[in-house]
Amino acid sequence: MPELPEVETVRRGLLPVMEGARIAKAHVRRPDLRWPLPEGMAERLSGARVVRLRRRSKYILADLDRGETLIIHLGMSGRILIAGADGVETRPGTFHHAHPAPGRHDHVIFDMEGGARVTFNDARRFGAMDLVATQAAEGHRMLVHLGPEPLGNAFHENYLAAALRGRKTPIKAALLDQRVVAGLGNIYVCEVLHRARISPMRQAGRISSARAAGMVPVIRTVLEEAIAAGGSSLRDYRQADGELGYFQHSFRVYGREGERCVTPDCGGAVQRRVQSGRSSFYCATCQR
Repeated sequence: MPELPEVETVRRGLLPVMEGARIAKAHVRRPDLRWPLPEGMAERLSGARVVRLRRRSKYILADLDRGETLIIHLGMSGRILIAGADGVETRPGTFHHAHPAPGRHDHVIFDMEGGARVTFNDARRFGAMDLVATQAAEGHRMLVHLGPEPLGNAFHENYLAAALRGRKTPIKAALLDQRVVAGLGNIYVCEVLHRARISPMRQAGRISSARAAGMVPVIRTVLEEAIAAGGSSLRDYRQADGELGYFQHSFRVYGREGERCVTPDCGGAVQRRVQSGRSSFYCATCQR
């Protein structure tokens, strides 16, 4: 499932064609994705202007000039792709671009006023979309329980130290808990814990406040590096322009079972252990 860096990369790719632009025509080609799509979605979106395109955790939020917000979740295999951003102006203010017929898994399509076509493609239909009043968006069931953004001011050293205090779950599970910090997933938690030299099995509440605080800048650095690389392309993920992300080439532990640890003078090897149904990649020599 795309994590924060991948979703942020998609959001940034959509900005030039969506933020400030009007949706000339929305096409909803099936009644549901993971859950039923909102009633009258195509009509409610057609003609609306996207005032702001933002991200909350792993969700993209498009605030509309009609007082509603479109919430988009990519799920396991969802992709948002842009085509025809270089539309040809046929008369003042009117653009045209010959778009190919929608594919089998192109479920929601936005034809933008400037000629671009934005397509939500989801082969397994684990993604989701909903339309809610903008003022009530933060209270939506998918967003209301989310913790602070790891790149925001509310996520700081004192906060994380306090959030982990007394927790009996492994630190890996604690960082994956979206109520503790929003947007982190399996890949980046593995990478963060390796850089912080903390074992994914260590009990969260037994990590000292100093070590807990030390993870905050590491989390931010890993996420910022991943965003700069366009995210990590594993299986279905693509950027909005169809290109792959490249951060997977910088993985220190994720997916590197049996390979030598890259920590200088460590001498250990990357191991894999299943925790709560997910693979944890780590070095038992330098991660304690």
